[in-house]
Amino acid sequence: MSGFDNLNTDFYQSSYSVEDQNQAGYGYSNSNNENPYNKPYGQYDYSQPMAYASPGMMQPQQPYTGQIFQPSQTYTPSPAQSMYSSSFDDEPPLLEELGINFDHIWQKTLTVLHPMKVADGSIMNETDLAGPMVFCLAFGATLLLSGKIQFGYVYGISAIGCLGMYCLLNLMSMTGVSFGCVASVLGYCLLPMILLSSFAVLLSLQGMVGIILTAAIIGWCSLSASKIFISALAMDGQQLLVAYPCALLYGVFALISVF
Repeated sequence: MSGFDNLNTDFYQSSYSVEDQNQAGYGYSNSNNENPYNKPYGQYDYSQPMAYASPGMMQPQQPYTGQIFQPSQTYTPSPAQSMYSSSFDDEPPLLEELGINFDHIWQKTLTVLHPMKVADGSIMNETDLAGPMVFCLAFGATLLLSGKIQFGYVYGISAIGCLGMYCLLNLMSMTGVSFGCVASVLGYCLLPMILLSSFAVLLSLQGMVGIILTAAIIGWCSLSASKIFISALAMDGQQLLVAYPCALLYGVFALISVF
């Protein structure tokens, strides 16, 4: 037993003590007032940042102030959204995209109703078929009021006449013309023929008065059409050459109205 006592005594004998740990641990002082870890629970001042002796240790974070980051309320649209919004604002109206411009339709109608008025070549050179379609329907409707169902003849003669005038004007003019422009001009100049078919509903056009009225309407339509073609195609001095085939075309419509 004495051997075990000597072994235990030798095993526990050491020069290390707990007090030496407080003095040499991490560079803190051994004073209770200076060492924050020696304070009892509940007395530690958490608002004071701890100073670490080692420069490689992590620095303490700033104390929480209770302020939450609030983003600004300004909204800046994305480039795609701004592009789409600007493109929608810059788009023309739907009727104008479809080729229906009421201002130009009204100006062309006034030009046809006033044969002596100078035509605007820039407006007359447009491919506008909205007005001609309305005038063709109105011409067929007035013929229907007089008991003549001639819608097929109206559209058939119009198509053949437009094709013939298209070939003729391309041979006569230096700049050339499109088929849509020819159809637009001939359709607008059909407006006086609607007046003739309206008179046919009220009175007979097979007498002398009807012949004179029919000749005047044919001259009105051909004069307006030739004036517009001359101004749009810059064919100075060729109005009579253009007015003759136009008179032949509108003469066929007049025959439908009279007989």
